Amino acid sequence: MKLSKEQIKHYIKEALLLLLVMTVVANLMSIYRSRTLNDAPLSQQEFRLIDNSIYHVDRTKPLLIHFWATWCPTCKLEASNIEFLSKHFQVLTIAVKSGSDYEIKQYLDEHGYTFKVVNDKDGSLSRHFQIAGYPTTFIYDTEQKLRFSEVGYTSTLGLFIRLLYAEH
Repeated sequence: MKLSKEQIKHYIKEALLLLLVMTVVANLMSIYRSRTLNDAPLSQQEFRLIDNSIYHVDRTKPLLIHFWATWCPTCKLEASNIEFLSKHFQVLTIAVKSGSDYEIKQYLDEHGYTFKVVNDKDGSLSRHFQIAGYPTTFIYDTEQKLRFSEVGYTSTLGLFIRLLYAEH
């Protein structure tokens, strides 16, 4: 069956409309799910990473904190975004209920990820931040005030722009 130019245009318009509707719905869901997140200034300045080193927050740069899990399908889609951003900004990730430090390290190695990871084995950090779903991302400015939070997938460009905004 050969499609006419008019049919092709129609299907392209329908696909673009569907994409627009899905984007709006995803953003509305994120806003709804973000209502209960802890929006207090960041109080913790040190975190123990899976390699047993201590990560000290650099107060002269904005900080992206990203809660994720190895078992989360959306987190897997977003991981390459976080990897890219970790090369250019201060990024700290928190793996929630994802196994031992060794298991998380294996997961990172298998996928070629090098971002810094805290293992939240028992979910205590996610409870402190009042995480409702995964992935969840927070961006703090240089004064450790929360400037942005997102529940669900966020594009690299969206996070990049928000990090640039948090610098000023």
